[in-house]
Amino acid sequence: MITEADVPAADITPADITAARRRIEGRIRRTPLFEAAPELVFKLEYLQHTGSFKARGALNNVLAAQERGDLGPAGVIAASGGNAGLAVAWAAAQIGVPAEIHVPANAPAVKVKRLQALGATVVQTGTEYSHALTASAERAAQTGAFVCHAYDQPEMVAGAGTIALELVEDTTVDTVLVAVGGGGLVGGIAAALADTPVRVVGVEPVAAPSLRTALGRGGPVDVEVGGYAADSLGARRAGRIAYAVAERTGMVSALVEDAAIREARQRLWDEWRIVAEPGAAAAYAGLTAYRPEPGERVAVIVCGANTDPSDLV
Repeated sequence: MITEADVPAADITPADITAARRRIEGRIRRTPLFEAAPELVFKLEYLQHTGSFKARGALNNVLAAQERGDLGPAGVIAASGGNAGLAVAWAAAQIGVPAEIHVPANAPAVKVKRLQALGATVVQTGTEYSHALTASAERAAQTGAFVCHAYDQPEMVAGAGTIALELVEDTTVDTVLVAVGGGGLVGGIAAALADTPVRVVGVEPVAAPSLRTALGRGGPVDVEVGGYAADSLGARRAGRIAYAVAERTGMVSALVEDAAIREARQRLWDEWRIVAEPGAAAAYAGLTAYRPEPGERVAVIVCGANTDPSDLV
């Protein structure tokens, strides 16, 4: 069985993120900031192509593969809880190559429909991201498609890190709250800010603490996953890149309960009419676990909006 552990270990640097920015510049959206309060700002990354931050890393990954000559007739393949697959399908469409996306059978219907609308071949397998990952790896071995890992390839993580470059150019912050699934987003942001005084807080659901567990065990290990935000924050094992960056930068870790995520998602809608998916709301819910000091200016990355809004009242 193929697992996240089979992905080669790696790390990234600010130089990798600068290179990613040059590669994808003009092709992705520079997402806006929203001042919710004097000491709270939202980075509205859910306004990115495909409705999540994943478009940055996917495009960087696919363009880098094209530059290296790694794209063949089979195009690209990815496993995803939904958002990474959407991003890979979109990136493949930008350069006209096929995309095959493997998702769990319980992936939200809204994400499956959008994958199909982007022209991807969608394969639904198992009930967890790890099941889809195994199936996609086996299929890639058959077809020769270029594998785009959802969160643990250097180009994917570096692309995500470009968010941080925009953030610190557009405003001044002391702390950034970032939702953690496999860790591609938080790894990229922490790597981008490694040489700055900005603190990065990785926010994970109590029901899926992959990075917190890795930091406590000295490396990524499998954990049980579940809960309200599992469709996007349900990676069974933290990425090696995220772990390496978190360890060397002293990243702060915060755990949040499902109830806090639900409440944060509802409040984002009630107060500011922001429709966030549960995984994105987790970052805002991080304020229940990470308590800023008086005067501390906090940025929350609202990283995705691929959700059914019918339960927001």
